[in-house]
Amino acid sequence: MIKIIDLKKSFNSKKVLDGTNLEVEKGKITVIIGRSGEGKSVLIKHIIGLLRPDSGRILLDDIEITALKESELNEVRKRFGMLFQGAALFDSMTVGENVGFPLMEHTDLHDADIMKTVVEKLRRVGLVGVEDMMPSELSGGMKKRVGLARAIVMDPEIVLFDEPTTGLDPIMSDSVADLVLDTQRALNTTYILITHDIPFTYKIADKIAMLHEGRIIAEGTVGEMKQNSNPILRQFLEGRAEGPIKVY
Repeated sequence: MIKIIDLKKSFNSKKVLDGTNLEVEKGKITVIIGRSGEGKSVLIKHIIGLLRPDSGRILLDDIEITALKESELNEVRKRFGMLFQGAALFDSMTVGENVGFPLMEHTDLHDADIMKTVVEKLRRVGLVGVEDMMPSELSGGMKKRVGLARAIVMDPEIVLFDEPTTGLDPIMSDSVADLVLDTQRALNTTYILITHDIPFTYKIADKIAMLHEGRIIAEGTVGEMKQNSNPILRQFLEGRAEGPIKVY
């Protein structure tokens, strides 16, 4: 569904993406792993067209995203949903208003129809009767669920997740993993996640790709990655300080 070809991006002469290549299969969960600062967030911002590469291409089906004008990109972005790190809810809006915001911005639906969809999506992520609550009243796990409800409210084809378990304890992280699996299977949507949470990755991934020094150095199923002998990958998956990845 998505094909990333030799993507390169630098900021102030610092190479962040240095020939990144990756294919994302439709209807599957692809997890991009790697250390903090390796460019995972930069990569997904390219996928959704928020950043433009110095060189290389990104194809969504037969559409070359990297060649589109801003007005054309806005139409393509409607095919995406996004769960931001920390959920990024609007503090001054209720849960219902947060989830319904994309519908208010991009559709002509009446308020009653928007609220009906909001309630349906909140129920999909396991939340009932929270529409009038404020984000400050929610736990960290509930905020993630509300953020996911907002990401899927327009029935996107692709949902991007930026570090969905950041700030959560292991039990809550496992709960988020279940949520990701349940919604993806129910909606048959393409999910792309970036994380450095390995237990979470092992539980949800159809495909894992490791980004290191601007390139995908290993990719495969969970079983294939567990058997891969690449020393950089092994050090990262096993969480060891000693190895080819230097700790500064």
